[in-house]
Amino acid sequence: MRSLFVMDPIERLNLAGDSTYMLMRESSARGWPVSWCTPTDLHIRGGRTWARAEAVTTLGEAPHFLREIPGDVELGEFDLVWMRKDPPFDMEYIFATYLLERVPETTLVLNRPSAVRSYNEKLHTLDFPDLCVDTLVARDRERIVAFANEHERIVIKPWDGNGGRGVLVTSARDANLRSMIELLTQEGRQAIFAQRYIPEIVQGDKRIILVDGEPVGAMMRVPSGDDHRGNMHAGASVVSSTLDARDREICAAIGPRLREQGLLFAGIDVIGGWLTEINVTSPTGIQEINRLDGVRIEALLLDAAVRAHRRADARHA
Repeated sequence: MRSLFVMDPIERLNLAGDSTYMLMRESSARGWPVSWCTPTDLHIRGGRTWARAEAVTTLGEAPHFLREIPGDVELGEFDLVWMRKDPPFDMEYIFATYLLERVPETTLVLNRPSAVRSYNEKLHTLDFPDLCVDTLVARDRERIVAFANEHERIVIKPWDGNGGRGVLVTSARDANLRSMIELLTQEGRQAIFAQRYIPEIVQGDKRIILVDGEPVGAMMRVPSGDDHRGNMHAGASVVSSTLDARDREICAAIGPRLREQGLLFAGIDVIGGWLTEINVTSPTGIQEINRLDGVRIEALLLDAAVRAHRRADARHA
């Protein structure tokens, strides 16, 4: 299976925790040809999408990558194309999904570009209202203040944030509330999320990895003593976790939707039994769960990708 990874520059990868690195490493271990490029290396010529891509062999030890000279290759030459660019999910990201849609049907793009483009990671949790806490999406300051008055504490956050960026805990009693809202909404120009605060966050934010709609592993990200956010970028520690009945209920509800939309690799966030995000752009957590549970999620992902490619071949035969 010849594979291309569309990703951040290879020099920037945190090899101790990067999930894309694990997928590349497993592909090389299977003897699959591996190449990589950034979204800015994508271009269209003759109606087809091409990339200035670099072939690599990925190793489990230094130097980690045996690199070759980059060259132009048409994406139809690959069996699998993995879109693994980290957010921000900006217009350049969206434009890359348009380019990735123009590959031949014989090439499988994961996750499906149209689904990545339309499946906002915070907003689409609201497709499952019974699984979410009370949520308001708005840009009007007084509307958000009124929501805060309904709850003892709330969380406000940007709709397009990642890694815990811009996530604030506040209340109607906070003299800074209106100022916070003005900053996050850019004085009413951008909608934000306001949600009832989930006190169980002090116990951790559970990341559950789903492969083709099925849960395959979980970990708990426990906030540090001086930060409320359960994000590794914000200093949260990682501990082993299992799925309880509520987690399985959540996975059973959203799994079919993920499969239907071609979202093979997803990472959901659950706090206190409530669904808070469905991550589909560039989910992470493989290395941490592997270390905690003695599993190899990257192998499960590649096996699932092979099965998805075969199903696609059968449909187009």
